[in-house]
Parts: sequence; C-alpha cells; structure tokens
Amino acid sequence: MKLYIAEKPSLGRAIAAALPKPQFKDNGFIRLANGDVVSWCVGHLLEQAEPHDYSPDFKRWQATQLPIVPDKWQLKVRKSAQQQLNVIKKLLKQADSVVHAGDPDREGQLLVDEVLAFCGVTGEKLANTQRLLINDLNLPAVKRALTQLKPNKEFVPLSTSALARSRADWLYGLNMTRAYTLQGQKAGYQGVLSVGRVQTPLLGLVVKRDKDIADFITKPFFQVIAELETQDKQQFSALWQPSAACLPWQDDAGRVLSKALAEKVQQKISGETGVISKLEHKDGKQAPPLPYNLSTLQIDAARRYGMTAQQVLDTCQQLYEKHKLITYPRSDNRYLPKDQLKQAPMVCQAIANNDSELTAVVASADMRLVSKAWNDARVEAHHAIIPTEKRQSVTQLSLAAQRLYQLIARQYMAQFYPAFCYSDTQVDVTLAGGCFIAKARTQIQAGWKSLYRRENENHQDTDKAEQALQQTALPKLQLGQQLVCVGSQMLEKQTKPAQAFNDASLLSAMTGISRYVTDATIRKILRDTDGLGTEATRAGIIELLFKRGFLRREGKNIHATQTGTALINALPVQAVLPDMTARWEAALNAICQRQQSYQGFMQPLVAQLTQLVTEAAFVLPSGLPMGQPARWKRKKPAVGKNGKTRSRRTSSDAGTAGKRN
Repeated sequence: MKLYIAEKPSLGRAIAAALPKPQFKDNGFIRLANGDVVSWCVGHLLEQAEPHDYSPDFKRWQATQLPIVPDKWQLKVRKSAQQQLNVIKKLLKQADSVVHAGDPDREGQLLVDEVLAFCGVTGEKLANTQRLLINDLNLPAVKRALTQLKPNKEFVPLSTSALARSRADWLYGLNMTRAYTLQGQKAGYQGVLSVGRVQTPLLGLVVKRDKDIADFITKPFFQVIAELETQDKQQFSALWQPSAACLPWQDDAGRVLSKALAEKVQQKISGETGVISKLEHKDGKQAPPLPYNLSTLQIDAARRYGMTAQQVLDTCQQLYEKHKLITYPRSDNRYLPKDQLKQAPMVCQAIANNDSELTAVVASADMRLVSKAWNDARVEAHHAIIPTEKRQSVTQLSLAAQRLYQLIARQYMAQFYPAFCYSDTQVDVTLAGGCFIAKARTQIQAGWKSLYRRENENHQDTDKAEQALQQTALPKLQLGQQLVCVGSQMLEKQTKPAQAFNDASLLSAMTGISRYVTDATIRKILRDTDGLGTEATRAGIIELLFKRGFLRREGKNIHATQTGTALINALPVQAVLPDMTARWEAALNAICQRQQSYQGFMQPLVAQLTQLVTEAAFVLPSGLPMGQPARWKRKKPAVGKNGKTRSRRTSSDAGTAGKRN
C-alpha cells in the first residue's frame, strides 16, 4: 500500500481526485481503488513541548532558571490533532511506501517530516519516501505533479533548516519574554512583555518612526520656477537647481531654506534671456511587472483597498483551497516555470470567463509574447501566484475575493502585453548664471500600462515643482537655443516628517528591511533573504503585535502603544534591530545549501541568548502603563504563596513555542 500524507484535508482530497476510482472515504483518510490511501494532517499535528513538560519547576517564572535550554528536544501532540495522528500512525504501519505531500515550503517540509519521525518511520521505508510538490489544486495540475515525484531525502536540508528555525525561535522568544516580563513586574507592570526575533524588530521600526515624527520640527523651504518662452511663443516651465554656492542656505536634502535667496533668484531671472546648455533625448522600455508573490499582493491590496495583510492571506487561502481559482498563495516567488506556458491559453480563457471586466483584456493579449516571468532558473519549490484553469464566475465570491482575483489575473495578463515604451527629454537652461531644468516623458506605446490606465489617472501628481520636472510634452527645442523668462514663481513649502506606517508601508518595510540597515553585509543578507519574516508569517506577525497590545490603529495609520514603546526602549540594541534575523536567515539558508550544520547554528545562538538574559536582569523598564495587563493576555502571570511569579500561560503565549514569531 502506498500512503500519501497531505498537509491539510483540502490538499488530500485534491490528490485523491487525481488517483484511481472508485474510492472509499473513511474517518481521516480516503482509500483508493488500487488499495493505496490518501490521508492528511490538519496543519501542525505536533508542537514543541512546553517548559513544564521538561520540568514542573518551569511552570513558575523565575529569573534564576533562565535561559531554559532543553538537553533533549521533545514534541507533543496537539490536543485537537490526537485523533488524526492516530489515523496516520496506523496507516504508516500498514504502508509499504510513503509520499510526503506537505505544502511546497520550509514549514510544509518539516510538518510532515516531523510526523514521520514521531511515528517511528525508519530504515528503507523512510529512505524511499517520495516528495510530491503541488502549487495548484485543480485536477490537471495535480495529475502533472503526481508524475514528477522526487526523493524526499533530497529535502532533508530544508527540513533541518526549518527545525533549527523552530527551536531557535522557541529558545529566543520564551527566554527573552520571561526575562523582560519579570523585569516589567518589578516596575509594577502586570502584563506579559513578549519578545520575538521578528516581531520585536518590526515593532522597533514603528517605535522609531513614531519618535521621528514626534521629534520632527518643520521648516519652510523655497523653490523657484521659471516660465520660459521660445521665439515662436511656446512656453514651458523649468525648476531652479541650486548651485554649490548655495550650500550654506540648504539642508541635507538640498532644499533651500532662505527665502531671501529664492526671492533674489526670482528677481534676477525676470525678463532675462537664457540658453539651452544641455538637451538629452532617451528612449526607454519598461517590462511588465512580474506576477505576484504574497507580499507584493498584500502591499497592492493594502494600497488599493485598505485590506490588512491577514485579510489578504485568509482570502487567498479561500481562493486556493475552497474555490481553486488561484495557485499556492504563500509563495515567495514571482517567476513561473516555462512549462506553465502550455497552460497559459487555458488560464487566459478561464480569466475571460470568470471576470467580465477582464474579457477585453484577454481578447487584446498577445499569447506569442514570453515575458521575463517565465524563468526556470528563478523558480524553486513554488512559483508566482497566478489564476488557475478553473472556470467560475467571480460574482459568486465575496467582494474581497473578487478584488484579489482581479489583481492576480490582471498581473498575469500583463505578461502577454508588450513593454511600455516612452521617450524622455531633459532640458538644462542656463539663465542669469543659474541652472533650470525641465523634463518630459512622451508615451510611444502604452503596452501593459493600458491594463492599469484607470489607476494611473487617479494618481496624477499636481505638485507644480514636480510638473516642471516631469511634463508630458515640451516644445521642439535645440541645443544653444535662446529662451526668454516671461514669468516666475517662488513656491514656499514646508518640510514634512516621514509618514506614519500603514498596512502597505509596514509590509513594504518588512520586505525591504535592508533599507533600514547601515551595515553593508547585513543589508546584503536581508536583500538576498527577502527581508524580515517570510511570506507565510508576515501577516501573522503584524496581527500578533496588535493582539499583544503593542500596536494600535489611528485611522489607516499604525502606531506603537505606550507598552510597545516602553518595551523597545528597555531592550538591548541587538534585540531591536533586524541584524540578528539577517544572520539567522543567512545561517538557515546555509543549512539548506548543506554549507552549515545544525549544531553550527544552534551553539552560538545559545551562547548569545545566555548573555542577553544575563543583561536583562540589570534593566528596569520605564514608561509602562501601571496595573494594566496587556490586551492580548487572557491569563496573567499568577503570584504564588512565596511571592514568586507563576505563569499560567504556556510558552507559546509568552514566546513562540517553536512557531513563527
């Protein structure tokens, strides 16, 4: 008997639908006509054991116990999963061979591998286990995947990396949370101060942005626009570019802070004749945007529709599992295998059928075009999120699902449109000894941008200075041509602080966290590892910070709470910056590539954690709201008869218990 173990029931049913019939459905599995069986997990069947599972003494939170580091790691069965684990365990004893069908990512690999190890699968059966990678739950795609099974042992490094990450997060989150919660209690705070490898640097970004906004002092600055006229009375605008001599009156961003200087320039150029000292024409092309991965979809949906990251993820899961209208949604990849081109005509026909707004888009597409999205070398375990071949009118879906399907479908269809072609012109005019610049971009071919024309029209920039630097057209000009300044404007503006984070910009900060790092080595690692957190975890991390009372919403803006700010101010720099996450991800990636061992990653981490916990004992947090338990906390740490703190919360509440944080 061959046993297929899927990550969840929906995937199990999709696999069974592609296998021999008739089939017999039982409690927790489906038996096929040929005697093989498809069963499934229900997400994680196992979880990291709690501290008190290692020793009852750990139920009481005490600084003298820290750091808690298990000598031998233990897993335990989730209460809700015991029945299904028993089903799989019984089937594994009967099976001659096994097919691992976890989701095509690091977590999915570990999830099923842990079940195999926990149930005692060893020897030849384990060595011969195969791996099934499925990105699309529709029947044709599942059938194709079933013909492309790989040896599961090829994915051992991926599983080891996920295991190291899980245990490291458990160690860091649990010990740091207990250490700072105990210090918070000394300061009179009754809540839990949760610390995590990813959540804390993210909170640190928001705290810093709030502080920058609060400390910002606005200043006026000035710009001068010259209205220039040719001999045949054609006019255009050009923006003054301050010279090096103006540096004493400029800020770090090059803005002129002296009104008197700007007025002097304005007076000086009035009625003067200038000459075109530089004239450049440059044609350019812009390729279609790549199809979405989860983060770019979440960012776009937040900007366009105000959807939170979690709302996007939840809706995508429905589109994938329930409706089967999109491929695997937790993808971190934006490329497609070339083999997918064979299905492209069917996918496009399905899009035209499913969404009437995209019917004309599909009709105008050129299926002969092959964009840079199709690149086998850039595709790993999973590919970009795209529509499937399934036909189902989106009018039957929720509004959120309709919007996301249309975003995904439009981005996919853009691959079959030509590049956006344009011509850029820049004119430098020397006027009264100063330099004035005008720019224009002329569209040659709309290409894929015609798919987004309505959105582009709704976001026109009305800033006069920007218009001078980016006009839609300029008169026909020649190098050395003389122009007359027939008018001028002095614009007085105010410097503005950085904008508060919102859902889109916070997600963008997580994916582009390297922008906030000064160390060049760390910045490169974060760029190469796709930033802070993973596609599958970012939404949950943001929601977790709200749940734990560290973040709050003010309209569309996201701010740190008093508790969140106090926690960040109490923590050491290395716990707040994303540098540690970068080093972890580099090491975990090295494990995936067989370039580093599990122990080579864990041993230095334990040493660093010991030092951090020791330092925590000397920090007394300030600024915490006294007597107010954190919003997310259902049960507060209890105080025993001896006056020492006991926690009724599990380590998963206080840290991560091996889950993502």
